[in-house]
Amino acid sequence: MLTLLAYAMVCIFMTLIMTKRLSPLTALILVPIAFGIAGGFTASLGDMMVSGIAKLAPTGVMLMFAILYFAVMIDAGLFEPFVQRLIALVQGDPVKIVVGTAALALLVSLDGDGSTTYMITIAAMLPLYRALGLRPLILACVTMLAGGVMNILPWGGPTARAASALSIDVSTVFLPLIPAMVGGVVWVLFVAYRLGLHERQRLLEAGHTMDPGAAHRAVLNEEQANPQYRDDTAHRRPDRLRLNALLTATLLVALMLGVLPLPVLFMIGFAIALLLNYPGIEQQKALLARHAGNVMSVVGLIFAAGIFTGILSGTKMVDAMANSVIQLVPDALGPYLAVATGVLSVPFTFLISNDAFYFGVLPILAKAGEAYGISAAEMARASLVGQPVHLLSPLVPSTFLLVGLAGVDFDDHQRFTMKWALGSTLVLLAMALVTMVVPMVGRAA
Repeated sequence: MLTLLAYAMVCIFMTLIMTKRLSPLTALILVPIAFGIAGGFTASLGDMMVSGIAKLAPTGVMLMFAILYFAVMIDAGLFEPFVQRLIALVQGDPVKIVVGTAALALLVSLDGDGSTTYMITIAAMLPLYRALGLRPLILACVTMLAGGVMNILPWGGPTARAASALSIDVSTVFLPLIPAMVGGVVWVLFVAYRLGLHERQRLLEAGHTMDPGAAHRAVLNEEQANPQYRDDTAHRRPDRLRLNALLTATLLVALMLGVLPLPVLFMIGFAIALLLNYPGIEQQKALLARHAGNVMSVVGLIFAAGIFTGILSGTKMVDAMANSVIQLVPDALGPYLAVATGVLSVPFTFLISNDAFYFGVLPILAKAGEAYGISAAEMARASLVGQPVHLLSPLVPSTFLLVGLAGVDFDDHQRFTMKWALGSTLVLLAMALVTMVVPMVGRAA
């Protein structure tokens, strides 16, 4: 009976999200409560929910201050010199332009917000593509590939969801994945180089000349014709560029070394960044108001997930589902459940939302993996490798922003980018297996 109740809850939860009958935030709160009452757990639901929220509190705090920290850095113009230097360096060469696009998108993606990455990258690079006759499909493809790899950052969303769904510390999921992410970054730059070479050859065959001055003229003309491409300079702090760069580098090194827990590091970093760039109380209030929507949409989801996971584990529904999955998994496949999870993350995150996959499917797979000696953290890492393909899903709103800014059709973008996104996924999975942060075979095999 408990198994049927658990599957019904997950199915209804996923259906409500996918059909947009409820938002993920309200579904994560109301659906488990309703099924908890239906299962006869009314008296203990309060304790279950509080326990779930308490486990996810560090993740919520980390996300809040990480988003705010990078918001301060973008507002202050930390990445602006890189953009200007990039435009000066490309010199009208398609290879340099496409590789530069990848580098810019990878850098801006540090803030974990796909929409911001798309807006900054497209605004900076689209005039160059137009002036030199490069296909905007290349721009959209490379920008999304960079975002797909960097989306694994813990403040990007999926990693926090995976850690939250399994009630584990986000750093235990993310930090071991850094070498795999480095491999993914190298792959993105390689793809950009290959695409740039192809564009160079295509333009030469078409008789196009590469005029370095055209790039600069294009940027000026684009800014004059399209005021929305201009940067809002009111918040820029060019005189504190070096201090901001030093602070960011120090923070990232401390993060990788695990000097302090991630939430504490970002709280300290944000406080220093805020005082350094916007010391006035009114300035600080204005910054918080500008970015409150982005912060609340992410952090609210994490705390709502605490209710979902708290009830799912407190009622033992997840155990009941896991036992049923174990019985269905062939003995020969069980030890390879981590690899299978990595492979399944591609179609699952493409066809359903991240919320439905990480909160509805992953806990079942992870619980089943325990029977084969595969830890929850290892299963969480495996579940993240499908993110480059996930961004091509029509369920991802920011993708429509990307194709709209680049001026390409969604289906053209999807067809063109899919094989490269699958390549990103394969590189991430291969690197995770080589570095043994995702096991090829379970320890109980």
